[in-house]
Amino acid sequence: MVCRKYEEYHIQSCEIEYICKLKTESMKEKVIKFNIKDQPEFFRELRKRVNTYFKENNISKQANTKMVIKSIAILLMYIAPFVLLLTNLVTSFWGNMGLWAMMGLGMAGVGFSIMHDANHGSYSKNQTINDALGFLIHFVGGFKENWKIQHNVLHHSFTNIEGYDEDIKFSMMRFSPTQERKWIHRFQIIYAPFLYGFMTIYWMTSKDFQQLIEYNKKGLLQTQQTTFNSAILRLIFHKLWYFALTIAAPFYFIDLPWWQILIGFFTMHYIAGMTLSLVFQSAHVLEETDFFVPDENGSVENNWAIHQMKTTSNFAKNNLPLTWFVGGLNFQVEHHLFPNICHIHYSKISEIVKKTAGEFNVPYHEHKTFTAALRSHFSMLNKLGTGQV
Repeated sequence: MVCRKYEEYHIQSCEIEYICKLKTESMKEKVIKFNIKDQPEFFRELRKRVNTYFKENNISKQANTKMVIKSIAILLMYIAPFVLLLTNLVTSFWGNMGLWAMMGLGMAGVGFSIMHDANHGSYSKNQTINDALGFLIHFVGGFKENWKIQHNVLHHSFTNIEGYDEDIKFSMMRFSPTQERKWIHRFQIIYAPFLYGFMTIYWMTSKDFQQLIEYNKKGLLQTQQTTFNSAILRLIFHKLWYFALTIAAPFYFIDLPWWQILIGFFTMHYIAGMTLSLVFQSAHVLEETDFFVPDENGSVENNWAIHQMKTTSNFAKNNLPLTWFVGGLNFQVEHHLFPNICHIHYSKISEIVKKTAGEFNVPYHEHKTFTAALRSHFSMLNKLGTGQV
């Protein structure tokens, strides 16, 4: 796969300016093309209204004071328990487990609320600030370049498109009706929650290495202005200091048996993985969202904006504590349409998006509660696993 600037349908986001060519088994290149004639006036009008909202209210699209305060609170949720662990102020096993668990929530919060916006370039107009906050992904075991390719370039560009969106690519799970169904998938509704908890553990140990090799073969590293040799050296370096910080340091400083420390480390990652997985899966793999396969010419039936509306769903928009913690990612529709806008503004612009979608007869998927979204997700998993879809 190689990428170049997307000239046929330019989208107002620096992350979504690429069109990718995927070599098929016959070695012919397939180019994904969105239908630019499919109601282009919808996104044109929507973008105009959103821009007008920020202009009339004299508001920046980037982070505000509330966002900065929130970022500090989220970072403390991750850092403060770790400091308490290393200083041995909490000496009991269960007290330590509670601190590791709090760190797990802090890890998820850093991913949701800080590094996500920063790596989209929406936290600040100052790219140095975005780069610095985006670097926080390494403190939760990830690798910045891989994440930006998988999330910004592939997932946001080709949401729920088989063979392109890597968020629905996992052999142990059938996340799309377009994927081959294997015998084990009939049990996926049972083992899915268990696997979700291993998300960041898989991420920090092997996934980053596998992705880097794959992205190099597909020519995707050039989207991050890097080479394989440079990237692999930085990846190894970041993994080494991350394990030194989160495993070696606790072994040295915490006055507990080594196996209890490993249980705590695992607990932290399991909670983070479960939290991250459930939030992201509840936005795209649902009964009401659509899944697509390009035709023989690589064309998709809708234009990009309407494609996002059909493949994405919101949930619990009125749940303020949840919205605060998940970084506005319960407003996934708004995020996919405007990833260059900081999530602190999503609740306001969602009113504009929903109203405009109604006027143009474009679907606007949403669930009133997180529980309802989870119910739809696991119902969809069951249907996918048993071959009902």
